[in-house]
Amino acid sequence: MPSKLRRFLIGDPLETSQLVHQRLSNYMALAVFSSDAISSVAYATEEVLLMLITAGVMALELSIPISIAIAALFAIVTWSYRQTIHAYPSGGGSYIVAKDNLGTEAGLVAAAALLTDYVLTVAVSVASGIAAITSAFQNLYPYRVELCLLAVTFITIANLRGVRESGKLFSIPTYFFIVTMFIMVISGLYKILFLHESIRHYSPQANNIAHDVGIFLILRAFASGCTALTGIEAISNGIPAFKPPEPRNAQKTLTTMAMVCIFMFTGTAILAYQLKIVPHETETVISQIARGIFGKNSLYYCVQVGTALILILAANTSFADFPRLASILARAGFMPRQMASYGDRLVFANGIIFLGFISCILLIIFGGSTHRLIPLYAVGVFLSFTMSQTGMVFHWLKRREPGWHYSIVVNALGALTTGIITGVILVTKFIHGAWIIIIFIPVLVLLFNRIRVHYKQTAASLAVSGDKIDIEPLKTRVFFPISGITTVSIRALRFCLSISNDVTGIYINVNQESTEEVQAQIDMMKLPIPFVILDSPYRSIIRPLVNFIDDESRKNPDMIITLVIPEFMPRRWWHYVLHNQTAMVIYAALRGRENVVITSVRKQLPK
Repeated sequence: MPSKLRRFLIGDPLETSQLVHQRLSNYMALAVFSSDAISSVAYATEEVLLMLITAGVMALELSIPISIAIAALFAIVTWSYRQTIHAYPSGGGSYIVAKDNLGTEAGLVAAAALLTDYVLTVAVSVASGIAAITSAFQNLYPYRVELCLLAVTFITIANLRGVRESGKLFSIPTYFFIVTMFIMVISGLYKILFLHESIRHYSPQANNIAHDVGIFLILRAFASGCTALTGIEAISNGIPAFKPPEPRNAQKTLTTMAMVCIFMFTGTAILAYQLKIVPHETETVISQIARGIFGKNSLYYCVQVGTALILILAANTSFADFPRLASILARAGFMPRQMASYGDRLVFANGIIFLGFISCILLIIFGGSTHRLIPLYAVGVFLSFTMSQTGMVFHWLKRREPGWHYSIVVNALGALTTGIITGVILVTKFIHGAWIIIIFIPVLVLLFNRIRVHYKQTAASLAVSGDKIDIEPLKTRVFFPISGITTVSIRALRFCLSISNDVTGIYINVNQESTEEVQAQIDMMKLPIPFVILDSPYRSIIRPLVNFIDDESRKNPDMIITLVIPEFMPRRWWHYVLHNQTAMVIYAALRGRENVVITSVRKQLPK
């Protein structure tokens, strides 16, 4: 049944030769790798307004210049990552760029920041998507955590089905959101520009407002709005997933994503300002803008549905990149090696499952609240941006390839701006949760190094040295525990005699009457091996057996002890509930003994 359920949920396995056919077109790649950046539009403006409103409604006028600054930063970072894609056509994520140009430790810091960002992306995106749903249907608000967990489970299963499968699934919601947002922004701007008598311009009192508000609050609002930049790096990480020519297609997709995001972000900021939108706990800013432009008609609900879908499915960007980065780290020995292997559907299934699990834990801890998660969010994003762009500066200084003068200016500008923003975010959001990330990233780097040390020590201890190898057969004793004389135990005995002449049967005396019956059967059948009866005054089967094996191992430290366990296999899954799983308990009790080998001889029961 588990196998059938697995096939139903994720599909039949794919051959390794089909990996090349899992490449993405630009159209599909925009949905897979850009959904995070595109979705950030849905809450970045709201985060700016949430910071400014603490100084009063008049402070909301500052949202326009702050949004323009964020849009300019978006253009600079996009420009910089086009250079990264050109220099690292095999995948230019922050880890690779920082490791190659700044050293391994710098690379691990970038990797830790990225992995942290990917986990938070899933949590923030899903929480924001559910917030859009509960804004339209406020009776669902008390169930937001449960809805978040359901959404993460759905995305995890969808990604386990494969890259192309998830791309097909997520393309429609992504483009539906883009279309509805364009309709909303264009409709709103049309009403403001052509149907109103006057346009509410940026107030000439802005300098006074800025002075009254305080530079610290302005910087906090700017830092919160910089969440609009999350997801830019995803395309440079996933270059190998594009169809040939990979770098050129990745650059085109990156540019398209930037143009779409900048238009939607600045458009929503202008509309929020003109419509005098004030952030509200139970209704998102996007919902208020759509309601102000369309009223509560079908277009309003289309915007809400599109927003909810893109926010929830924006987590797909992390599910595309987290497992890929984890596999690179695993191949280098910095993460468990299970992360490096492809699953049935030619995706890194272990990384996908791990990301889904950690994201669910985070959503439970923070109650599915976007505003509680956002302060943790942008630190890792901009730290990885800064390290990537700084690494690219050193890359051009070392390579000095044709056109490097132009490229180094682009990446230096990217490094400078993102570095400043990283400092701003750390200062302004430190007490609001950023301190958690500041502690967590070094801990994660330490964990990477400890894993690497473990793998090196393991390899050294398992290495074969010298020219001559001792291949003399090991001496072994075979022990054969039984619960009675059955066809299963006789089959296991035959196996024991086929591998050794030194076989001893074991029976645990829990009940004297049963013991006498088994002893009589042994005597009657004249079995050709000695039997040891182990008394168990406390009626335990496992403890006397474990003590006996440990005693024999101490007496013969140079000998391998083989424990052969007879085991029958029911035909129906529910039959297992009706039988003691003694073999599993014995294995669990004895695992880890260096000189003990445990094997089972099984017999399938009839239906």
